Amino acid sequence: MNQRLNWRDVDWLLLLVVLILVAFGITMVYSATFTTEDLSDYWLRQLVFALIGLTGLVIMALFDYRHLELLAPPSFILFVMLLVAVFLFGDTQGTGSQRWLNIGGTLVQPTEAGKFLMIVFMAWYLSWFQDRMHRLPYLIGALALLLGPLALIYLQPDLGMAVTYAFIGGMLILVSGIRYWQLFMLTGSALATVPFFLGTLQGYMLERLDVFFNPEANQDAAFNINQALIAIGAGGWMGRGWAHGSQNQLHFLRVRHTDFIFSVISEELGWIGAMLALMLLFFVVWRLLRIADMARDHFGRLLAVGVAGLVFFQIVVNVGMNLSLVPVTGLTLPFISYGGSSLVSMMLAIGLAQSVAMRHRKIEFQ
Repeated sequence: MNQRLNWRDVDWLLLLVVLILVAFGITMVYSATFTTEDLSDYWLRQLVFALIGLTGLVIMALFDYRHLELLAPPSFILFVMLLVAVFLFGDTQGTGSQRWLNIGGTLVQPTEAGKFLMIVFMAWYLSWFQDRMHRLPYLIGALALLLGPLALIYLQPDLGMAVTYAFIGGMLILVSGIRYWQLFMLTGSALATVPFFLGTLQGYMLERLDVFFNPEANQDAAFNINQALIAIGAGGWMGRGWAHGSQNQLHFLRVRHTDFIFSVISEELGWIGAMLALMLLFFVVWRLLRIADMARDHFGRLLAVGVAGLVFFQIVVNVGMNLSLVPVTGLTLPFISYGGSSLVSMMLAIGLAQSVAMRHRKIEFQ
């Protein structure tokens, strides 16, 4: 299987917008951290992560995505083993959630890169058995392979990431071509598990739900949500100016460089700045769906749809929790929030979509 790469097939607009978002994220991380001594170099760390991510993006784009079909099963097994290792030996970092592995003194969160691996594996399974997915055993097989990692992530506990994986897997199953009766069966099964799911919620999960539904009863826990809403409202149309937001600079807003960076953007750059950022983010989603539409095979199509779904879900949930429309989940704003694992994995995912775009023309065999 040979195909000469055509650099004109690279989605240059997608790449340009992603780089703009990453650069914008670095400037906002600087604004959110430069007045805090132990965080003042985080913008520089984010720059290093961005360069690593860009290198990974280029390598992934040059790599023929079709070869991932061979790597998908062993990569999935490795990912599950890492989740088991987190369950047995993971580090909590004082958060109460066992999510990190200490590898040679470096903390690694397998679930960040795992989102990328889950997309690849589910795309492989659903494309490999494409003509059999209408049969119940193959659908059950897909669900079982999804639920295994989900359970391990939920037990960390990490509700936000578990919901993310459920969304990615569920979306890929839905677009893979299942029958209507299977869809009704899945919906009914999901609704039937809700009481069991609610009964297994642990400490911080219950607290976040309680804060969301009844913030007046727990003012301390709702403090950051209130500060986020104040920051967003204070920005007005044009904002208070970059690095001049009071909620940000006076440290009323916690985790402002990660989960709540959208509130920093809204306060300092105003409604217009926040809307421009969102327009660029949703532009990325649209270009990814365009790549999926152009893909010449089912595997490539599912890969691009999976990446689009991941970016879309994290945008909606992150902005939603900043606006108090959904419970706080800890999901970052793609390409903008601080976080090495998150940024690098997102850029790798974009590189994967670019690999599909660069090979969408007719395949030649020799």
